[in-house]
Amino acid sequence: MTPQDHARAAADLLQAESSGQQIGLLTKGHPDMGMDDAYAVQNAIYRAKLAAGQKVIGWKIGLTSKAMQYALNIDIPDSGILFDDMLFETGATVPAGRFIQPRIEAEIAFVMKTPIGGAEVTRAQVIAATDYVTPSIEILDTRILRADPETGQTRSVFDTISDNAANAGIVLGRERHSLDAHDLRWVGAITSRNGEVEETGLGAGVLNDPVESVVWLARRMAQYGQSIEPGQVILSGSFIRPVECPSGSDIHADFGAFGSVDIRFA
Repeated sequence: MTPQDHARAAADLLQAESSGQQIGLLTKGHPDMGMDDAYAVQNAIYRAKLAAGQKVIGWKIGLTSKAMQYALNIDIPDSGILFDDMLFETGATVPAGRFIQPRIEAEIAFVMKTPIGGAEVTRAQVIAATDYVTPSIEILDTRILRADPETGQTRSVFDTISDNAANAGIVLGRERHSLDAHDLRWVGAITSRNGEVEETGLGAGVLNDPVESVVWLARRMAQYGQSIEPGQVILSGSFIRPVECPSGSDIHADFGAFGSVDIRFA
């Protein structure tokens, strides 16, 4: 893909987000598309949103579980950018029509107190840079069709990364915990929709330990000249499969002693 292709794809995705009308698979029109192309499209969206006055509040990490990596035939996670207009309070209602095909995932969120970055970031540095951890829900959406209606071809990881790693929203719990107060590998969630349990999982599903997920993010960001800033939120990755959220969905993620998070879709 050329820089012009990256810019055009970014513009199409931004239009899809504002109009609610999905676009076709980028990988269908650009079959040779690669990882660098995907992040170039994502970066073009990032620049456009900054120019429009939006602010970055953090980063998300996706595809951290082996099950999702096997499903997409990749062996590394991906990442996306959290903007200020994506933040919802726990217990809030998402307005009807805000998203196209929303889904949610349960995750452990890190909130950072000091900057961290570089290709050699260590686990100890991530721990030292973390202010607190909190339960969270990530809202996913797709501005790209999940499958091509003509060929049946499904989205690839390159489509998803281009589409800001499918991120659309973030809901943080009220509870704040010191990183050493819980073994995050054993922090889990029972996630229910309209009172029925849909998914359960444990933090160990995230690269064996959510801290390692943040290490991966900091090192990947260094490849693109980026770093994690104080106050930013890091969604460390889901340990459940995505839960579909059609209109009327009432979501409750029960993290036990770690806390809970709620969001409703009008």
